[in-house]
Amino acid sequence: MQDKPDTPSVRQDEYLIYQPPLKALFLFALPMIIGSLFQQVYNIADSAIVGRFVSQYALAAVGASSALTNVFICIAAGAGTGAAVVVSRRFGSREYPSMLRSIRTSMLFFLIFSIVLGAAGFTFSEAIMRLLHTPEQVMDMAVVYLKVYFAGFPFLFIYNVVASMFNAIGNSRVPLYFLIFSSALNIAMDLYMVIRLHMGVFGAALATLIAQGISAVFSFIVLIRTMRKYAQGTDEKRTWEYFSTSDLKLILSYAVPSVIQQSTVSIGMMLVQSVVNGFGAEALAGFSATARIENLIAVIWVSVGNAVSPFTAQNLGAGKKERITEGFHAALKLDFIFAIGVFLCAVPFARPIAGIFLGSEGTQEAYSVAVGYMRWIGIFSFWLGAKMAMDGVLKGIGKMKSFMAANLCNLTIRVLTAMMLAPGFGIGFVWYAVPVGWAVNLLISHRAYQRMRTENGISRTYRA
Repeated sequence: MQDKPDTPSVRQDEYLIYQPPLKALFLFALPMIIGSLFQQVYNIADSAIVGRFVSQYALAAVGASSALTNVFICIAAGAGTGAAVVVSRRFGSREYPSMLRSIRTSMLFFLIFSIVLGAAGFTFSEAIMRLLHTPEQVMDMAVVYLKVYFAGFPFLFIYNVVASMFNAIGNSRVPLYFLIFSSALNIAMDLYMVIRLHMGVFGAALATLIAQGISAVFSFIVLIRTMRKYAQGTDEKRTWEYFSTSDLKLILSYAVPSVIQQSTVSIGMMLVQSVVNGFGAEALAGFSATARIENLIAVIWVSVGNAVSPFTAQNLGAGKKERITEGFHAALKLDFIFAIGVFLCAVPFARPIAGIFLGSEGTQEAYSVAVGYMRWIGIFSFWLGAKMAMDGVLKGIGKMKSFMAANLCNLTIRVLTAMMLAPGFGIGFVWYAVPVGWAVNLLISHRAYQRMRTENGISRTYRA
């Protein structure tokens, strides 16, 4: 270990290393869940406002666009994951100068990368939408939404990386505050621009750009102020290094597999989306409605999995390997509780929930697709939670190849089933394979986890 400022605020941030695993994970994951739910509430509000106050085709356009935007969001999340693994370990071992240097290296590199990626997305928006067989009725609106989105993409990217840095040091509250602020501002501006100014899909996209831009700038300022306390009493020269090639290589060794996995999964979901597009605008509207709900459900388990990752990395850096197993078991307990709640909401109330998006003008076909998809997800949601918890462990210990392989198998099952069976046997096969993919992912990840535990002599002790 290197220089170790031991102020009360620094010690308080180390609760993932010292608190009982169940309590620590709950305290850490809760702000992430609330924040992600606020973000999804905005996404739902965005779709509901566009669907109810513009048209069903506008809802379909936003849904078609989200298949592509999710690719770029996952790239940003993957980049933040890679940087967070390095930062979490150095935080756990109190190597603060190296930690600060890694944060600065990440921010500089990913800022440049996001600008290039956003420009590419802006340029090729229409070509990609046509490649995905987007229905002509929604093509123009989908392209407009995408172009505005990509104009503000660097803000979204940087915010995700900043949030990952806060999560890496166990501070999930700051991202929560900015997500609440951004989501509330988004909804207010959506209502004003779409309903009052009649700006349609363009207004919804512009509201997102402005809200995310403000949130990104302020969260970055707070990150700079937060990092100052870790520079106290350290070697000034090493503390204020702004870029390190060796750090970048280490960060990319974790980030690249994560980016490949997450972006490939999103590209796969784009292919699935193209299958749904072939069933027409009404089926697309129903699918888009439930896709929003699936994303809302998923953020709970994604948040728990994201909490497991720094929990694992920090304890690994601190030499407390036994807590890795304890943390995984604690995450499963949280996931089971959430799964019961999801089942009780999504299965019996699928049609009223779909009505939030489709309204009284939604067709029977749109409702049929939305309800069938939603009930299936509600029944099998715990498998997603277990998969995400296991993924969090693999990311935390740096087993990125195993993590990537497991998720790509999941993707392959979903894409092949949708593309080979749905056109001939019905749209239901788009979601029938979803829990199968989750289960296969979990089995592969768990095998890698068992090998890691054997290699490191980690017992099955559970004290969560």
